[in-house]
Amino acid sequence: MSNQVIDGDGTLKLAVQRSGRLTDDTLTLLHAIGLDFESYGQRLFSRCRNFPLSILYGRDDDIPEYVALGTVDLGIVGRNLIHEEGVAVCELEPLGFGYCALVVAVPRDSQFQTLSDLKHARIATSYPNSTRRFFADEAAQPEVITLSGSVEVAPSLGLADAIVDLTATGSSLLLNDLRPLATILESEAVLVANEAAMADPTRRANIDRLLLRIRAVREARRFKYVMMNAPESALPAIRAVVPGLKSPTIIPLADPGWVAVHTAIEEEAFWESIERLREAGATEILVSSLDKLLL
Repeated sequence: MSNQVIDGDGTLKLAVQRSGRLTDDTLTLLHAIGLDFESYGQRLFSRCRNFPLSILYGRDDDIPEYVALGTVDLGIVGRNLIHEEGVAVCELEPLGFGYCALVVAVPRDSQFQTLSDLKHARIATSYPNSTRRFFADEAAQPEVITLSGSVEVAPSLGLADAIVDLTATGSSLLLNDLRPLATILESEAVLVANEAAMADPTRRANIDRLLLRIRAVREARRFKYVMMNAPESALPAIRAVVPGLKSPTIIPLADPGWVAVHTAIEEEAFWESIERLREAGATEILVSSLDKLLL
């Protein structure tokens, strides 16, 4: 049965991690999309001053259930926790931070070389549901030992033959002389919604407003805004390098035969594009970051 709390004015409730690896990036994103609210500090609850949204600060592993039950309408949480809890929520948007992977790892000098070697092994993890589902798909039934933390030391303590744990850079595995054997899940922070909230017209309208802002911020991070001067004769070559989102802005300059070109360049191809622009005849290239980009 749903525990959904309904506000007649359509005010949304968003659950975020109170303290942890996603907290700072989550708050940075919420401020970047223009929300005005008190920083979390010791608060458990904040109300936005300029948007129909209240923010609940809680434990990250409680957020999936809060959303699924309708205690809140939205949550920002790692995809790994949604996968672990197996709850029915709507994943609305990947948020581009909190990247990590849920991996199977064994001691570096272990005799275990493949997943099939772990069929009857002892595996320590804080993600027992994800672990059991993964090995069931591999037709294996290892003994799963559930730990609440410090999973990576389990093999050295003799508690387990292998582990399933989150890793962002792999440094913790290296420090504990472990090597990855398989990846169960690639994860990042995601915005998720309660199914009933998505079906309610008033709440859905406010969710769509939030999504517009989030996507504008995320799109802006993918591009640089570039302004340059060039001879008119170089325009065909320049447009071949940077066609723009639809078309570059071209402005005649006071000097005859010269134009200013304004366009957006994808961050991934930025330096290659700049080199090609210079070869094409662009000069006085000015680059700036974008705050928002609505496509």
